[in-house]
Amino acid sequence: MKVEVSVPQQSVLGPLLFAVYCSPVGDIITDHDVYYHQYADNTHLHLAMSVDNTAAGLAVLAACTADVSQWYLHNGLQLNPDKSESLVVSTVNQLCVVDSSASSVSVDGVHLPVAEGNEGAGCRPREACDVPQTCLHSTVARSCNYHVQAIRHIRHLLTRELAQTLACSLILSRIDYRNAVLHGALIGTIQKLQ
Repeated sequence: MKVEVSVPQQSVLGPLLFAVYCSPVGDIITDHDVYYHQYADNTHLHLAMSVDNTAAGLAVLAACTADVSQWYLHNGLQLNPDKSESLVVSTVNQLCVVDSSASSVSVDGVHLPVAEGNEGAGCRPREACDVPQTCLHSTVARSCNYHVQAIRHIRHLLTRELAQTLACSLILSRIDYRNAVLHGALIGTIQKLQ
């Protein structure tokens, strides 16, 4: 195959030219009412779905990725479904009622299993819904209380500014890191963190 146009590898303009070349993909994605984020050659799709009808949301994602794949093929590129991943992010209670059709997403004809997060990200697998476990907010509150007590022990050695910096970096960062999971949480949950 004869290549008539190219950009040298490792060139400074390579990522910028690639982003300009692939910018129409954003229009295709938004036509499906899907949010996206592009960085270099990675594209992340975001879609809010109702827990009682995840099949409809997954169908939208499948149609969106099929259209993106067609655009790539038409323009000399190829979507690599083997490097694609899918993830459901929700509260623990929502994850318990997600219907079983949310077990895979079709990307360019390849069915990807839907990962249900992990404990570190504040999500638990569906199997954990049947087992009484400590909720995310309780874990975060316990961790924050531990750090508050640790700072309290050494407070007399710190300046006010340093104490505030430690509190922000050790405590507020933990609360802010997972605050999206707390959307729609009960008042009691929020009060524990307050």
